[in-house]
Amino acid sequence: MLRLTDVQLPLDHPDPAIKDAIIARLGISADDLLGYSIFRRSYDARKKTAIVLIYALDVETRNEAALLQRLKGDRYVAPSPDTSYKFVAKAPVSLAQRPVVIGTGPCGIFAGLILAQMGFRPIILERGKAVRERTKDTWALWRKGELDPESNVQFGEGGAGTFSDGKLYSQIKDPKHYGRKVLTEFVKADAPPEILYVSKPHIGTFRLVKMVEQMRATIEALGGEFRFQSKVDDIDIKNGQVRGVVLASGETIATEHVVLAIGHSARDTFQMLYDRGVYVEAKPFSIGFRIEHPQSLIDRCRFGPNAGNPILGAADYKLVHHCSNGRSVYSFCMCPGGTVVAATSEPGRVVTNGMSQYSRNERNANSGIVIGITPADYPGSPLAGIAFQQHWESRAFELGGGNYHAPGQLVGDFIADQASTEFGSVLPSYKPGVRLGNLNPSLPDYAIAAIREALPAFDKQIKGFAMHDAVLTGVETRTSSPIRIKRNANFESINIKGLFPAGEGAGYAGGILSAAVDGIKVAEAVGLSISGGTIET
Repeated sequence: MLRLTDVQLPLDHPDPAIKDAIIARLGISADDLLGYSIFRRSYDARKKTAIVLIYALDVETRNEAALLQRLKGDRYVAPSPDTSYKFVAKAPVSLAQRPVVIGTGPCGIFAGLILAQMGFRPIILERGKAVRERTKDTWALWRKGELDPESNVQFGEGGAGTFSDGKLYSQIKDPKHYGRKVLTEFVKADAPPEILYVSKPHIGTFRLVKMVEQMRATIEALGGEFRFQSKVDDIDIKNGQVRGVVLASGETIATEHVVLAIGHSARDTFQMLYDRGVYVEAKPFSIGFRIEHPQSLIDRCRFGPNAGNPILGAADYKLVHHCSNGRSVYSFCMCPGGTVVAATSEPGRVVTNGMSQYSRNERNANSGIVIGITPADYPGSPLAGIAFQQHWESRAFELGGGNYHAPGQLVGDFIADQASTEFGSVLPSYKPGVRLGNLNPSLPDYAIAAIREALPAFDKQIKGFAMHDAVLTGVETRTSSPIRIKRNANFESINIKGLFPAGEGAGYAGGILSAAVDGIKVAEAVGLSISGGTIET
């Protein structure tokens, strides 16, 4: 197989054009082309009236060696890399203790899957409920303002990523093609096959629910065991070695290998780990608001006359502004054709996030408009960032009326520093509801000043971004974990043997794909630890 890259074709090209382009680029006859598949498809929309599709193709030809020799100076032609996954360990015939995975977000699911595929029959613990029961509880908050602290957007099977846009792309370095393993397993679990080749794959909440169930069934068929509503209250540590986990029920599960994939909102578990002496350090994160515009506005600005083309889908954006007060404001977790959702996991607090379905056909576009925060902004213990987040989440709850409604303001009024009293052309999608007013008290003064400066700057990149009727909804605080549970080259805690911090909650991922990849790496480390192998660097 050959990998042929940078094949550029018009947006509206007919299917045979790909084959013709391969033949022309390689200088071969039609008979010499035995077949091809699309490895990646992206687009260049810089010229809106002439958007170009860009392909990377895996091509099978006759006389491949001779062709490579003839084209050895062409940097766009090379042998196709082997992206297949290679297992690094195998469970011993007599497995004394089973590894335990805490958490069933993308990281925990993939850690469990890889361990199961290697024969280690992991026990997978989840404080929340199975995904369909959890979905009902989540809708109860959105529709009725009823919060279950153990079953919500943050806690339950599938993790926080289940109620998101389902983005499956990342900027992580991935020389071993772990991301390909993730996407391949998702397709096996009934994800749309296009996620294997489109440049910005996504799935959406409804499809994620079904996929999570299918992956659970696969793990169970391989000997893995899921236990829902099984919160870990304590970890048994003796002489710097994990000996087991203690559940809220009082049950102790003996194990010397624990994957800690608890997500960025397990604040009580962070406290427990810190109290047990696990090394934890503060790390940067971001806070801000959700902003909503008509999706049609974003589509026109990004795609011009090609807005609405089914290949392009709903347009997204990525923005950043470096402010005069030294802060940086950027767009985060942009959800085309989506909704703003209530994402709190604690009573008396309001948290926002964004979500889309696979179709991305809701009226509004939304994204976080957030400002970077560092430990210097919340000095104190390594857990001080949690208290910082909780303060502003509680403030948002008060400003929203104390009933899980969120505080909101029109963009034009926010820039002018005047309270909003009624909505305009953009109606907010956040449920249970939005209470208009002034967002000044909802974030620190330096954050308000930075966002107020950034919005008109973003308008220069996307005309209409600072439109008066666009809506800001507060507050977004759970952009990433406020801590890092530091680990060594073997993926173990630097001071507790057998404890493997993983994923977004431990500070090593951000988003579905990177969390899943981290789960694979940590599962490999656990498998090698049990079987006596070593990690390749």
